[in-house]
Amino acid sequence: MDTSGIGRRIAYWRDRRGFTQTDFGQLMGQTKRWVQDIEGGKRQQDPRLSVLVRAAEVLRVPMEQLLTDSTPLPPAGSAPPADALRVIDALYAPDSDEAPAAQAALQRTLGYCCRAFQACHYATLARELPALIADAEQATHAAPVGEQSDAQALLSRVYQLVTSYLHKYGSATAIPAALAADRALVAAERSGDPVQVGAAARRVTKSLVCQQRPAAAVEFATAAARRLSNDLTGCGPLGLSTLGMLYLSAALAESSQERTTDRVRAADGYVGEAGDVAARQGADLDEDYTQFGPTNVVLHRMDMLLRFEDGWSALEAATKVDPETLAGMTRERQAGHRVSMARASLLTRRKDDAATRLLEADELAPEEVQGRPDTVNLVADVVGATANPGPGLRALAERCGLRA
Repeated sequence: MDTSGIGRRIAYWRDRRGFTQTDFGQLMGQTKRWVQDIEGGKRQQDPRLSVLVRAAEVLRVPMEQLLTDSTPLPPAGSAPPADALRVIDALYAPDSDEAPAAQAALQRTLGYCCRAFQACHYATLARELPALIADAEQATHAAPVGEQSDAQALLSRVYQLVTSYLHKYGSATAIPAALAADRALVAAERSGDPVQVGAAARRVTKSLVCQQRPAAAVEFATAAARRLSNDLTGCGPLGLSTLGMLYLSAALAESSQERTTDRVRAADGYVGEAGDVAARQGADLDEDYTQFGPTNVVLHRMDMLLRFEDGWSALEAATKVDPETLAGMTRERQAGHRVSMARASLLTRRKDDAATRLLEADELAPEEVQGRPDTVNLVADVVGATANPGPGLRALAERCGLRA
């Protein structure tokens, strides 16, 4: 058996899976030093077959990928799902010659789609969004001068929803999501509505993060918050929700970078700014489908800490979430919180708790778990870290298309 280059290939796939050397060592039942040695070729020059089998399982690749320099298989989630492709195709479709739908009808369809998003019914969005994109574009072209502002605001809201939908599929849809976010911002600026400008700026911020430009995302979000602060504050709860979500977007962008003391302090500061806005708002509301309020600020603080890989602090933050309040939030928020709890539990080596939270999220919103690459990868990590996965976790892995 040719074992030359195995350490280099293990390092390649470890990096592709997002594991640190410490993470990989824990999953292998070894130390960080052992990983450094095997990747550096200092020892284990003739690794046992059992070691290679286990490494292939942890890295979720055929063992042949560790033995040869053949072209690597595309990672899971590297291609958009078929449903998302239909929405992406609609972004590039030519303008329709059909008569535009009435604004009231478009508003009803948009509201229906926003509620579907909150319920994690992404198959519904894949069915409805292509026609909604075409109809909203056509309505904007046909709107008289006096009605252009409303038409542009609606068009912006449609593209914001498209962006949020495409972001669910991670890097595979990052480019079309960025296109939709840019269109949302252009339409929002044309509408002159500060709420839509702020909401669109949030989508651009996340798109910048998805394009591996977190520093630019932080600068963009904070600049938008400063520029729009007075106008948004004057718009009541709707404007406050928009402003607060901008600060939370800045916090998540800041925490998408490598952890440093300054970045942790900055991200915590942005969450604090959002908390101040939530206090002014006074309650958990669903203005513009944001679910913004004190509870959402806590949920984002937890997610910020997880991005910095601080599982213990994330679990501590989670204790401040009122279970009854959480139960009244949308399925997307509830399922997302359970996935975050699973992440925090895995970081703190509470593997059984991680599996339980994932199963709860899947029962609540299957499309939020089985259809999202990030969550599927988390399921794989929990399975890989569990010596004897229970039947529930094995079944979930199979539903996600994973070996268990």
